[in-house]
Amino acid sequence: MKANRGFTLVELVMVIVLLAIVATISVRFVALSTQGAVDVGSRQLRSFSAVVVSEQISRALREALPGSVRVDGSGSCIEWMPVTAASNYLNLPRGANPDSFEAAPLAGGASASASGRVVVYSYGSNLYSTVSPGPVSPPATLPSGASPVTVTFDGGANHRFSTQSPERKFFIIDEPRTFCQQGRFLFRYRDYGIQSSIASALPAGMPRREVLAANLVVDSLRFEVVPPSLQRNGVVSFSFELTSPQTGEVTSVSQEVQIRNVP
Repeated sequence: MKANRGFTLVELVMVIVLLAIVATISVRFVALSTQGAVDVGSRQLRSFSAVVVSEQISRALREALPGSVRVDGSGSCIEWMPVTAASNYLNLPRGANPDSFEAAPLAGGASASASGRVVVYSYGSNLYSTVSPGPVSPPATLPSGASPVTVTFDGGANHRFSTQSPERKFFIIDEPRTFCQQGRFLFRYRDYGIQSSIASALPAGMPRREVLAANLVVDSLRFEVVPPSLQRNGVVSFSFELTSPQTGEVTSVSQEVQIRNVP
């Protein structure tokens, strides 16, 4: 008869050692694969956030009134006046107490109207001063209707414009807006009125202060402005860095926005 044979202790130990090696390699492989997927997802999320932030800033600044864009001393805040409508005037306010003027209706049709401050030929002037005479009027209303329409300053206010436009053009603008970085957040401010200096009297909470982005590297946002002139368009360049709270990786972004010169 043949004797029954089993595993020796040495064989059993070798099998255990080999299984431990295979298990270690497998666990390490799975861990690296999982970490790679997490890193790729984090990079994609930062890239998507960077595109959204850049597009939000670019779209807002493209609607800025030429000459209204300004930055603070650190370059972390930028302010502008958004254009909501534009048309041509037939005459500017005149008389002892000028409170209205005639203009062509908006191109949107008989029902198109607009309200806001009127700006006439803003180049070389301080757009954040509403003195009369000056380029920026008090709040006004441009009604709908057949040509000509009468643009009236709200509340019976009076205003004279300091100069005329070569193309008899005027803009209707909304109240100023501001982008400003504070800590790791990028905020958008609105409805705080015209202030003599940038980043002053900004709202402290919702709805006039909105979070546009988070996870910015502290003090990484920088705006630079090349103002427009009669010969060239204005250009705003900005850059910022986004970081991942999970991995600590940083994505750098830079972009330029052209502000068209339309006197």
